[in-house]
Amino acid sequence: MSTSLGLPWSDDLVGYDFGPSHPLAPVRVELTIALARSYGVLSRENVELMDVVAADDDLLALVHTPAYIEAVRRSSTSVQPDVAHGLGTMDDPVFAGMHEAGALVAGATVAAARAVHEGRHQHAGNVAGGLHHAMASTASGFCIYNDPAIAIAWLLRQGVERIAYVDIDVHHGDGVQAAFWDDPRVLTISLHESGRTLFPGTGFAHEIGGHEARGTACNIALPAGTGDAGWLRAFHAVVPPLVRQFAPQILVSQHGCDTHALDPLANLLVSLDGQRVAHAALHALAHEVCDGRWLFTGGGGYELIRVVPRTWTHLLAEASGAPLDPDLETPEEWRDFVVARTGTHGPMRMTDGRPAEFRAWEGGTGMTGDHVDAAVQATRDAVFALHGLDPAEPA
Repeated sequence: MSTSLGLPWSDDLVGYDFGPSHPLAPVRVELTIALARSYGVLSRENVELMDVVAADDDLLALVHTPAYIEAVRRSSTSVQPDVAHGLGTMDDPVFAGMHEAGALVAGATVAAARAVHEGRHQHAGNVAGGLHHAMASTASGFCIYNDPAIAIAWLLRQGVERIAYVDIDVHHGDGVQAAFWDDPRVLTISLHESGRTLFPGTGFAHEIGGHEARGTACNIALPAGTGDAGWLRAFHAVVPPLVRQFAPQILVSQHGCDTHALDPLANLLVSLDGQRVAHAALHALAHEVCDGRWLFTGGGGYELIRVVPRTWTHLLAEASGAPLDPDLETPEEWRDFVVARTGTHGPMRMTDGRPAEFRAWEGGTGMTGDHVDAAVQATRDAVFALHGLDPAEPA
């Protein structure tokens, strides 16, 4: 696949930092960029490192209320909580410069969206982004400003008529879903651990969008303990057929890697290899349905050294059109940097050594008692007919 990749980047993006004891440590992004540089991904001829400008209030207000933006700015300056707006909680503690840091992340994702929309790059992404829980007037789940939703709203303002958003983070993409609940121009699909066992406690199959947009919210709520085979089967049973039928002009995806078995905050058992397969599937889908117009972000991921840098480096390499061999050793210079930066040894290879194989979903036959396939069937029953698709048709 012929590709060009725009990557908005500034070292200031690691300033989105809730403090040394918070799980969302910016070192994960720092190590990702360092690993991608070590492999030469960021210096490829078709990759452009783009400037980043913070989102102004007009951009932020595409999703967030003026009162909330002002509350973030006020708390950012005074370093005082505003619990009514979700600021100063354990998940979202207040820090000096919080407004500026969050606005910079949002600005980077909008810059990526602009690059794709204007045709400067087929693909563009912001690995520091993917803050998908923030609501219109409330911080939530480590997220101050909802950069994917802001970028989608910006694209709609430019006249884009159909956008598909696919979220493979372990947590339900509730903030993006809420932002476009009543908007039939945006299809939101979230593949996540069930809200019965994980924050934010939402994202069930019956959540299908508002009255004027029924079927444009789609949720696959997977049971705790789901590994590569079930996760990839569920993905392929729902995401490609729905996206193909919706025929978006741009594909937006969020690549939280907290689905990994080593992630300390969740309960799925996906491998690095399974995640890499999903990155490639979304890349291929963008070329199939919308001429390669693909905007992607990072997201969650709390195994900061062994998981996040490797999976997002695979994502960047995939998006640049030349995936990395998973059997590669990690560069010695990067491992030295990991030790110097964190005091911990980094992983030796770009694979978990898993085959990441799965059997295709078979359309309701022979699936009795399989909780993953029951979740898939519930999702297909809830939304497929609303798109003119057969819920029982094999994937």
